[in-house]
Amino acid sequence: MDMNDYQQAALRTAAPKEKYNELFHLLLGLVGETGEIAEKAKKIVRDKDSDFSQWDIEDLKKELGDTLWYVAVIADYFDVPLEDVAQLNIAKLADRQKRAMLGGSGDNR
Repeated sequence: MDMNDYQQAALRTAAPKEKYNELFHLLLGLVGETGEIAEKAKKIVRDKDSDFSQWDIEDLKKELGDTLWYVAVIADYFDVPLEDVAQLNIAKLADRQKRAMLGGSGDNR
């Protein structure tokens, strides 16, 4: 599926941008979904000796999908096509790799 097609499909289940506090709702939803992924990872560390091969992949796909939905809708909130987000991210990472700067910290490395 094309990223922009996904974004348009996701928007069919989103509240209108004009809804009171909608951006705040979306941001909290994104944090919540990523937190769910982290919580499940924590349980693998705690209960399964960090054996991530035991992760329920179907469940992971569902949680990643929920996260992607929020990213797509937040991007649309600012009239940003999801394809642009994806392309910019890949270009940024390729540039960092070319300069051997994938490690470390900071936005502008």
